[in-house]
Amino acid sequence: MSDTSFTRALTARAAEIETYLEQVLGSVALPGETMRPERLMAAIRHGVLNGGKRFRPFLVLETARLFGAAEGQALPAAAALECVHCYSLIHDDLPAMDDDDMRRGQPTVHRAYDEAAAILAGDSLLTFAFDLVSGRDNGLPGDIRAELANRLARAAGFGGMAGGQALDLAAAEQKPDADGIVTLQAMKTGALIRFACEAGALVAGAGDEDVARMRSFGEIIGLAFQLADDLLDVTQTPTAMGKATGKDADAGKATLVSLRGEDWARGELGRLVGSAEALLAPFGAKGTVLAEAARFVADRQS
Repeated sequence: MSDTSFTRALTARAAEIETYLEQVLGSVALPGETMRPERLMAAIRHGVLNGGKRFRPFLVLETARLFGAAEGQALPAAAALECVHCYSLIHDDLPAMDDDDMRRGQPTVHRAYDEAAAILAGDSLLTFAFDLVSGRDNGLPGDIRAELANRLARAAGFGGMAGGQALDLAAAEQKPDADGIVTLQAMKTGALIRFACEAGALVAGAGDEDVARMRSFGEIIGLAFQLADDLLDVTQTPTAMGKATGKDADAGKATLVSLRGEDWARGELGRLVGSAEALLAPFGAKGTVLAEAARFVADRQS
């Protein structure tokens, strides 16, 4: 990545969230917990503290910053979202799902440990995410904690990410049309990115209009993120991506890239970035980092 205000912010935010996750995923039990089993925690840390761009928590933190949140105020919500995202990756990699051996350049959790450990690690991370957003010690008012928990549940559950994964698995047997693919991707990938942007605004106490604006921004870059992912799946190598590529084609799954071609996909990415930038226009220079984030989503190479 070239050196821009976005890349500097992404690096700084990734380090910030990594430090926070290391703290909250430690071995010491919290009040109300009996103990934290050593092997389970090791599997969890393997699936979470393994690098990655931390793009979703970055969006939480930068959106909160856009609306004037205090430093550190959005960390619990950002960490909760990353826990949900990592749980989804751990479970998606399982043999019954996408059956992957590598993630971020290292063995997946079920390969490094076993399938039972991977299932329990994912279960634990999903549950712990709601501990983070709802805990009285996270510094947020009760109504905001409740709103975050409700929106995260709907973004992660059967009407969001998990439902999108179910549609994705079914797509190998019955190929959806273009509209069906958009719906699938808006759920599987877009729902958590949408939550990231609206969560940052909620944490900062933004008004309803601004929360809705950031929700729309998140929906757009969520679509762009998955479209770029599908494009990379057919143009990049496993080494560059840190995971297997070409799996959708091998499984017979339809994507917008396979239906409409690489040139269309690149043009659509440009259109989506333009729409995202237009939503940020009222914020002027304050929205620069998030505008660059939208362009990064479309232009990334891994």
